[in-house]
Amino acid sequence: MELKLIDKNGKAAKKGVDVSEVTFGREFNEALVHQVVVAYMANARTATRAQKGRDNVAHTTHKPYAQKGTGNARAGMSSSPIWRGGGRAFPNSPNENFSHKVNRKAYRAGMQTILSELVRQERITVVEEFKIDTPKTKQFVEKIKGLGYADGVLLLTDGFDENLYLSSRNLTNVMVVEAQFADPVSLVRFPKVLATAGAVKKLEELLA
Repeated sequence: MELKLIDKNGKAAKKGVDVSEVTFGREFNEALVHQVVVAYMANARTATRAQKGRDNVAHTTHKPYAQKGTGNARAGMSSSPIWRGGGRAFPNSPNENFSHKVNRKAYRAGMQTILSELVRQERITVVEEFKIDTPKTKQFVEKIKGLGYADGVLLLTDGFDENLYLSSRNLTNVMVVEAQFADPVSLVRFPKVLATAGAVKKLEELLA
C-alpha cells in the first residue's frame, strides 16, 4: 500500500511511499486502542497527592460529648471521617501505583491500529524531509502553514533536529517527536500527522 507523499512546497508527488500492510493496513480494534491509550496515560501519572487518615490529624482522643442525653448521634473521637476536619477513611498515599501493564505484542498491535486508522481517515501524510535553516519559530510556522497545517500537526522525524525542537517548543498546536518516541496519545490527539520518509521506515522497523 502507499501513503500520500508531498514535496517541500506541499504539492502531492506522483508516486506515494510504499509501506507495509502490517503496520499501516491493520483492521481497527477500538478496545485495543482504548487499552493502549489508557495504559499510556496511567503510566505517565505520578503519585504526588497525599491525604491524612484519622491517625494523622491533630485531634484530641477525648470523647466530644456524653454518650447519651445530648440528642446527637454517638461520637467517640472528633478525628472520625464523618466529622468536619476529621481524617479520611481511605486516604490517598504518595506510594500509590497507577501503572497499567500492557504486553509488548499488544502495544505494538495498538500502535499499528492507530496508524492504520490515521491512513483510513487521511490524517497522515509523508514528506521527503522537513528542515529549517535557523531555530526561528516564525520560520517554522510559515513552513507548516505553507504545507497546509495551520490548525496543528504532529511532526514525526527520523532523528533529533535541534532547529526543529527549538523553533516548535513554544507552539501549543504543534509537536515534533522522533519516530521512536511516538506515543498513542499524541497520535490520537493531533488532527494531522506529518511524517518524514525516514520516520515511516523507522516506525515499520520498530512495530514489525
